[in-house]
Amino acid sequence: MAHERSKEEIKEGILGKLKRHFGKTLEEATKDQIYKSCALSIRDVIVEQWTDANKQVLNQGLKRLYYLSAEFLMGRALVNNMVNLHLLKEYNDVLCDMGLKPDEIEEQERDAGLGNGGLGRLAACFLDSLSTLDLPVTGCSIRYEYGLFKQRILDGEQVEVNDNWLEAGNVWEIPRPEEQVEVRFGGEIEEIWTETGLKIRYKNSYSVLAIPYDYPVIGYMSKMPATLRLWSAKAKTGLDMNYFNRGDYAQAMQERELAEVISKVLYPEDNHEQGRQLRLKQFYFFTSATMQHIVRKHKQNYGDLHTLPNYFTVQINDTHPTLAIPELLRILMDEEGMGWDEAMDIVGRMFNYTNHTVLVEGLECWNEELFQSLLPRICQIIQVLNEKFCDRLWQAYPGQWDKIGSMAIVAYGEIRMANLCIAVCGKVNGVSRLHGEILKTRTFRDFYTVFPDKFLGITNGVTHRRWLAKANQPLTELIADHIGDGFLKDYREMDRIGDLLLKESFLDDFMCVKRKNKERLAAHLKKTQGIEIDPGTVFDVHAKRLHEYKRQLLKALHILHLYHLRKTNPQVQIEPATFLFAAKASPGYARAKNIIRLILAVAKLVNNDPDTKDILRVVFIENYSVSEAEVLIPAADISEQISTAGFEASGTGNMKFMMNGAVTIGTMDGANVEISEEVGLDNIFIFGASEQDIEKMERYGTYKPGEYYEQNTDLRYALNAMIDGTLPVASDRQFSDLYHSLLFGDMDRADRYYLLYDFAPYAQVYETMMSVYRNKDEWKRMAAMNTAKSGHFAADRTIHEYNDKIWHLKEM
Repeated sequence: MAHERSKEEIKEGILGKLKRHFGKTLEEATKDQIYKSCALSIRDVIVEQWTDANKQVLNQGLKRLYYLSAEFLMGRALVNNMVNLHLLKEYNDVLCDMGLKPDEIEEQERDAGLGNGGLGRLAACFLDSLSTLDLPVTGCSIRYEYGLFKQRILDGEQVEVNDNWLEAGNVWEIPRPEEQVEVRFGGEIEEIWTETGLKIRYKNSYSVLAIPYDYPVIGYMSKMPATLRLWSAKAKTGLDMNYFNRGDYAQAMQERELAEVISKVLYPEDNHEQGRQLRLKQFYFFTSATMQHIVRKHKQNYGDLHTLPNYFTVQINDTHPTLAIPELLRILMDEEGMGWDEAMDIVGRMFNYTNHTVLVEGLECWNEELFQSLLPRICQIIQVLNEKFCDRLWQAYPGQWDKIGSMAIVAYGEIRMANLCIAVCGKVNGVSRLHGEILKTRTFRDFYTVFPDKFLGITNGVTHRRWLAKANQPLTELIADHIGDGFLKDYREMDRIGDLLLKESFLDDFMCVKRKNKERLAAHLKKTQGIEIDPGTVFDVHAKRLHEYKRQLLKALHILHLYHLRKTNPQVQIEPATFLFAAKASPGYARAKNIIRLILAVAKLVNNDPDTKDILRVVFIENYSVSEAEVLIPAADISEQISTAGFEASGTGNMKFMMNGAVTIGTMDGANVEISEEVGLDNIFIFGASEQDIEKMERYGTYKPGEYYEQNTDLRYALNAMIDGTLPVASDRQFSDLYHSLLFGDMDRADRYYLLYDFAPYAQVYETMMSVYRNKDEWKRMAAMNTAKSGHFAADRTIHEYNDKIWHLKEM
């Protein structure tokens, strides 16, 4: 739904907010105050619509989705909201007329520290699409005060700095203290049998208050803004005056600090007992608060809790929110007086689970003793769930104790969240076609045999409002000039771009847009990091979370190979390239942090060598975020999607790059399979072992990385360069761990992610890709083809599939 507002109305709105909220005129105001005034004027439009829509949902009795996720990587909201309200041009014109630069105003907004990577960005895209499709949704998570961390690169390595994104406030959120709930931890459980049934009494437990903050999220031309509800932890009691008056100020504040640490940091390190406790507290905290909220809301509006599944459906995004399942059982039994079967019938009709990993060791498990001490009643409920589930498994696998033990919710002293989800949830979905098949045939094969109807695969998507209309306004305008802007509401309209691929003027304009985006990135890096790059070179981008299976290390080895090639044969033709890395490594992930050190050492080597500095340039972009991605992705010529086949569930970065006209070099992994089908194998560069190849090598143990090292001199040089003094580092042994892990292994076998196996195929395909790049006519058609075929990977298509197969929501 478009919002007609004249420029005069917009200007009056901004100036009015400046005066009423900050007591300032335009001349006196800071840029931050002007940003907040713009945001507040936009928020007024959204909140009015949001309030009316939520009232209609209630009056019409529509089912609402609750999307539970530990992350929502939202990005900046100001310009995205202008785009979705169809007011971007009007606001930009007004700001310019006021003598302001719209980009500088936008930069005052901090990225919300509510996520880390693809999981959180997917959740954010889903809220945008659900709103665009006018489907009622509330996303729920934690209002992390510090987010993950702010990454700084100092002395050749990653340094973590706290990211206090809420320091200047969050203009978009609305606190709801009147809707606070109490979340209980610890203590002992006393069971009391009465004439009316079992009563549960808690002894020596302690409680934390969960305070909700609501954040309206508007989709494109939407009638139904989404709600992002973030829970903040607060101590039940404030300052202890007895301690304070005795001068023991630290003790006076202790209870408050211990309670409020729950919502301080996203993913606290869990390599120690306190960290594991805190993570478990976090996951229970927001799921308990959400389930209490749902039950309270339903009782207020509809009364009979037996109708709960008619009005609410819950999607668990990865296993972090799994505790919502036993928590709702607890509420229905302990607080609402239902029996087990009665409560279980309701819960079993409400929950569904999205899996995001094919790695069995990546599936979330908890120590049973920790669970017992921190969540004793939830532990009891899970044990009953496990007992009943194992009874069902016994019917399918009589006498097969080992198999049942591996499928059990509780076994060998641990509680397994994924198994709990499979036991209870109506649907279990993978996030690409390949991932869905791997869940059935490998990760959850035994479960699939028993519950074949539960499993499906729904390929992820990204919102093209954020990743085209917001991030790449010049390309959006070019497309709209040729086919209109209907594609922003209906992703299927993007197929019409295909009709333009034979039109030379469009293709030339397409590449002009790419060049402008490369120049914008170059200016941005010069301004923010003091780094100079040449927009005339190929921009080859590897941007994603730092993990061994994503194989940033393979790309670093390839750059060392190109460096050696140039040094030993100065006449060899190497296309001038800028290799751009952007990634954060988890603070406790030592090897990932060492890969960053290696990339930075390679950068120092090639960027400073007179023989290579004009041909090869390596750049590490610090503190990768949504806002950084919005500048980086539209500038990319090449999208590096080189994860080990069978390890990437889907990927969404690959879709964003494709949408912006980058050509993919990658393995047949995750959504790359479907991207290759959409664009055709002539418009993507695929290399390396397939998932089937790797599965066979895993099964028979036939892979010997040392043989590849011995047989391939290029690979041998690249590996040796890590340890033989080639790199400008203080110690030749700095990267011996990486070297050793590839050739000899440590606790695992050597080269677990098949870098050496795929090195030669990658180098060969890269060379082929560069020869195509030199043919400018062929390359521009290839780049434009990727944008033309990206409509299939719009989040709106993904949401349509979820709704048809799982949720069954009705449009408002």
